[in-house]
Amino acid sequence: MLPKLVGCDFSSSPGKRKPIVVAHGSLHRVTVVLDRLEKISTLDGFSAWLVQSPGWVGGFDFPFGLPRELVTELGWPSDWNECMQQYAAQSRDEIKAIFKAFYNRRPKGQKFAHRACDRYAGSSPSMKWVNPPVAWMLHAGVPRLLAAGVGMVGQCGGSGSSKALEAYPGLLAREIIGRRSYKSDTQSKQTGDRLIARKDIITGLEAGRTRLGLRVKLSHAQRDALTEDASGDSLDAVLCLLQAAWGLHQSVLGAPLFGLPSDFDWRAGS
Repeated sequence: MLPKLVGCDFSSSPGKRKPIVVAHGSLHRVTVVLDRLEKISTLDGFSAWLVQSPGWVGGFDFPFGLPRELVTELGWPSDWNECMQQYAAQSRDEIKAIFKAFYNRRPKGQKFAHRACDRYAGSSPSMKWVNPPVAWMLHAGVPRLLAAGVGMVGQCGGSGSSKALEAYPGLLAREIIGRRSYKSDTQSKQTGDRLIARKDIITGLEAGRTRLGLRVKLSHAQRDALTEDASGDSLDAVLCLLQAAWGLHQSVLGAPLFGLPSDFDWRAGS
């Protein structure tokens, strides 16, 4: 029997207006069935969910590591576990001061250090502390995965039965709609054009029009819910779910590391 699947649209400061959204599903050959969406309004609630609901393969839309260039220049441990422990032990204010000093020393156009995966995924650097604050997402997310014994594929084994992968919802969305915007947290920007873009993404996912070779099965009510969530958080959770399903599918086919490349740098993710 295959493990359960989850996809997580994460927030480093969740609340009732902007909760963490978890998509639950299952893989049936090349079809990903969305079972339900769950909303979690606190980080403590997220930690509790990780412990209470083990035995899944999940895609999470926050980074699992820092750029090796940054880690090396700061003199932080190159071992991934030790590096994450040091990172988690510092406050956001301390991290921001350290990262800003690094940023200010750098030449224009090279202010942020990047991981190799950023270029392929089109993702923000994991040291970025604003718009979007992915550094805080790493700071809030990874220690909680570790505390729950979740194994982060490509980083460390973990003692529990759940396995987590980095996911990039924007990567799949761009395959279907290009650079069109499909979401906004600002009500005045929640336009008809963005609603049409969400519909186009959903249609593409149901038809299997992405590089993953999988399609999503939705009920009419689920399709409406994904369309009507103008923040895009519910749709992003499903995009993460699909990427977790691809990893599981690769594992079933015999690929190591859930389909990650064999030379993946598990220490700093670069």
